[in-house]
Amino acid sequence: MDAGNAVPLLQAALNGDREHPAAPRTPADIAAEARAAVAAGARSLHLHPYDEDGEQTLAAGPCAATLAAVRAACPGIPISLSTSAEIEPDPRRRIELVRSWTMLPDLATANQGEAGIIELCEVLDQRGIGIEAGLLSLDDARRFVAAGIAARCVRAMVEPLDADPEAAVAHAVAMEQVLIDAGVGLEQVHHGDGIASWAVNRRAVPRGHGIRTGLEDTPVLPDGRTAKGNGDLVAAAASLLRDGLT
Repeated sequence: MDAGNAVPLLQAALNGDREHPAAPRTPADIAAEARAAVAAGARSLHLHPYDEDGEQTLAAGPCAATLAAVRAACPGIPISLSTSAEIEPDPRRRIELVRSWTMLPDLATANQGEAGIIELCEVLDQRGIGIEAGLLSLDDARRFVAAGIAARCVRAMVEPLDADPEAAVAHAVAMEQVLIDAGVGLEQVHHGDGIASWAVNRRAVPRGHGIRTGLEDTPVLPDGRTAKGNGDLVAAAASLLRDGLT
C-alpha cells in the first residue's frame, strides 16, 4: 500500500507500443494524456518516450524532452520510464543509455527476466532512480527473490501477460505467493494485459495492492468497449478502487 495514503496506488501506463488512436508518441501528446490520466485519478505515471522516427527510445534527448513536458503538465506526479529490452535488447547498450540520461525520472521499471537486469538495477540505484521490479512470470518472481535486491526497490510490479482472465489471476496469485513466502514486504502494483488486466486489478484491490491501467496495458474498458484514451481507463480503475475499498 502506498506509504502516507490509505488508498492503494493507481498508476497510469500511457503508451508502450500499443496501437490505438489515442496512444501518445510525441512529448506534447504524452503530456496531454498524462494530464487526462491525473485528472481521472492517477497518482503515478509510466511512459515510453519516442524518438523523431516514431520509435521507442532510451536516448537522453527524447527522454528529457518527454519528462520535461509531462512534469510541466502534471507537477508533483511521480514519473516512471521503461527500461524494457524490447526498446534496447543489448544489455550493455541499455546501461550506457541509462547512464547518459540528463534528466532523471523518479522511477524506472526493470523487468527481472531480462539479460543484464541486475547490473541495470545497480545503475538505476546509483543514479537515485527508484526501481519498479517488473515480474512478468512466475520465473521472474523467483529470480527476483533469489537475486536479493528487493530492499533496493520501491515496489514490485506483478504483471501476468496471460490473455485469459482466469489464467492471469491465477498467475498473479502464484507470483504474489512467491513474494509472501520469501518475506518480501514491498508495495505491489498488479495489472495484466488486455481484458485480463481488469480481472487482475479487481482481485488486487481488496488485498491492498496498487493497480495499473492505461493504453500500454489494455485498449478496452472493463465491459469490453474500446476506451477513448487513458483518461477513460483511469476513471474506470478509480471506480474499481472505490468499489473495492467500500
